[in-house]
Order: sequence, then structure tokens, then C-alpha cells
Amino acid sequence: MAVIEATRSANVSNGGFAVFSSLYATFAAWNDARQTRNTLNKLTDRELEDIGLVRGDIEDIAAKSGLR
Repeated sequence: MAVIEATRSANVSNGGFAVFSSLYATFAAWNDARQTRNTLNKLTDRELEDIGLVRGDIEDIAAKSGLR
């Protein structure tokens, strides 16, 4: 019986790491998009124009920055 419980615990801990890793990656992607969105929103329309963007592009750029 103890062997079965030890095996079960080992499988759960491996799955737990995968879940933690996935959650961390999701949070990191969300945070990257959030930071990009905030930084671009602080720019003036003139500054955005200088880098070839318009205000309507910000959400698309932020979504792409969250992808890895």
C-alpha cells in the first residue's frame, strides 16, 4: 500500500510542476502584453507616428508581444 501511495505522489508532483510551469508562462505572456500596452499608451500621437504606428495599432502590438 505504501508503494502505491508513493507512486501516486510522484505522479502528482510531476503534474504539479507542469501546471505551475503553464501558469507561469501564461502570467508572463499577460504581463508582457500589459507592459507593452501601457508603454505605447504613454506615447503621444506624434511619437507613435514617428515609429510607424497609430493608436489603433496598440492592442494588436500588445497581443503579439504576449506571444512567445
